[in-house]
Amino acid sequence: MVGWSYLHLVLGFDAAVYTIHTWLDARQLRALRRAHPPKELAHLYLAPQDYASKQAYSLDSLCFGMARGAFDSALSAALLLSGFLPWSWNAVGHLLGGAHRPIAQAVLWTLLTSGLNATLGLPWSLARTFGLEARHGFNKTSPATFAMDALKSLGLGLALGPPLIAAVAFILERAGPWVALHLWAFLLAMSMVLMALYPSVIAPLFNSFTPLPQGQLREEIEALAASLHFPLTKLFVIDGSKRSAHSNAYMYGFWRNKRIVLYDTLIEQSSVPQAGGWAEVVAVLAHELGHWALGHTPRLLAAAQVQILGQLALFTALRASPTLASSFGFDPVTSPPFIAFVLFQYLSGPLDEALGCLNNYVTRRFEFQADAFGVAQGRAEDLKAALLVLDKENKSPPHTDPLYSAYHYSHPPLLERLRAIDAAVARGGSCAAEVKKKE
Repeated sequence: MVGWSYLHLVLGFDAAVYTIHTWLDARQLRALRRAHPPKELAHLYLAPQDYASKQAYSLDSLCFGMARGAFDSALSAALLLSGFLPWSWNAVGHLLGGAHRPIAQAVLWTLLTSGLNATLGLPWSLARTFGLEARHGFNKTSPATFAMDALKSLGLGLALGPPLIAAVAFILERAGPWVALHLWAFLLAMSMVLMALYPSVIAPLFNSFTPLPQGQLREEIEALAASLHFPLTKLFVIDGSKRSAHSNAYMYGFWRNKRIVLYDTLIEQSSVPQAGGWAEVVAVLAHELGHWALGHTPRLLAAAQVQILGQLALFTALRASPTLASSFGFDPVTSPPFIAFVLFQYLSGPLDEALGCLNNYVTRRFEFQADAFGVAQGRAEDLKAALLVLDKENKSPPHTDPLYSAYHYSHPPLLERLRAIDAAVARGGSCAAEVKKKE
């Protein structure tokens, strides 16, 4: 380690991660370029253009991601090597008159650097929305909607960012040896507040939520919720088609105040009453309710809090290093604790990568368990049909390299899920014994 600094470690790690990502991307490119679909799914592609369309979207998406990854890696290295971070910090200090005002300086500096990142990322967002997604028939966002979304996001950032940054900087200045616990408690409280505000205050700024009208679909969903003792209070339809043809469904809410949200695209893409009811939509919700019944969400939240507290403890051990600030070009005497906290985000990259892989492994297991829960509700065939519809409409990759999937995907690929559902059916839906219904 002689002659190496923290900056060299960060640059070396970033180069290693970029190399790994590029190698995995190359493997995925080979998988996507296969001339024929998987044998088990060949019957789904009635015309050659069906497979070609999915293949083209997957290839374009991957290549776009590779280009964005190369740009981001080069930009990060350039900013670190050029000394932009200490230069911009000192420039903000001069704007504030040179007085020692670490909290105000932290707020203004974070806003300026975040604005720079957002500006540099804007062309990529435009290219994805109006180029890639539009070319493959997914984009429904108008230029006016895109602009309004950007302005609303900016407004939220300016409203929420300064007080949160100021609070973090204040805690770093005053907390002393218990900084990890104080920061963790504050971040936990803020995350709970934002989780409570998001569905009723933030999300409606971008989408319309309308109650699902009375009818067969609502009756089937309410019957499913009642059979599982799920405390459903409201059913909404979100206008996802306002921006994209992709579809989804989710649930949210605290304690005994649960709500379910269906994308209008999911309803449009699924079966209609004349074709046998809304079995596919209800099967998707049976999967989502499986996450609730099996306690996946609180387990993931608890694991995330342990992860955050552990990383903050590492920060406590590292923040007093006499060479941390100077290795990145900051003055070690005048740099406040906030700078050490920012630099720690760069140094925690190896841990973030490892935890990301572990999180993917856990969430994939949870997805299999939620599918098995749907099987236990007698919805195996409907769930398989729904997964096939979602895969077709969203143009999911027809082939997936196993290493690429394990590294990047939080949800298992279609074939793995279909095989797991068949295996659960063969077991007789034995996962039902694991389910503790809420009373």
